[in-house]
Amino acid sequence: MSEVPVAAPLAVVWDVGRVLYEWELRHLFARLIDDPAELDWFLDHVVTEEWHFQHDAGRPLAEMVPERQAQFPRHAALIAAYAERFVESIPGPVAGTHQLVEALAARGVPQYGLTNFGAEFWDMFRPTAPIFDLMQDVVVSGRELCVKPDPAIYALLERRSGHDPHELFFIDDRADNVAGARARGWHAHQFDNAAALEAELAAHGLL
Repeated sequence: MSEVPVAAPLAVVWDVGRVLYEWELRHLFARLIDDPAELDWFLDHVVTEEWHFQHDAGRPLAEMVPERQAQFPRHAALIAAYAERFVESIPGPVAGTHQLVEALAARGVPQYGLTNFGAEFWDMFRPTAPIFDLMQDVVVSGRELCVKPDPAIYALLERRSGHDPHELFFIDDRADNVAGARARGWHAHQFDNAAALEAELAAHGLL
């Protein structure tokens, strides 16, 4: 495990998917595909997380969706549903984390988002998620055409927040994204559950 930087952090940076909000493509498509085996095949071969990641990286849906429909014409309607009903793949908050955002806000701790999220989907989702009203800024990969763990997106948040790397405490569920933050000198926590995160925030003097 990497050593925690000596200086205490002053601000918290949140990932979104699987940290603040549950996210699974299966949540949407289980409503549309009744057969479990067909559902598994569809998520493994058609609307996959790897394919979806192109939108996180900035590729527009107007390119992605028709291309995928041409590859899988039998599933054209389901691929269209991916674009139109994506928010249904986000069933609700991750247990306990919104309370931590609120507690940090009550203490006056600056908070930011740093998320791999498609720009078009972010525009659909953000109005449903008032928790981000408590944050100073959210850096969205699809808008910046740069995804975690590329060092450039961490550097962008540093510039926009005005915080030096050692002042930032980052929370993400993915080990590669956590490693990318630590490589820049950020404090970082790989998220598993809210109780462990709360203890880590307290240990760093943030709660």
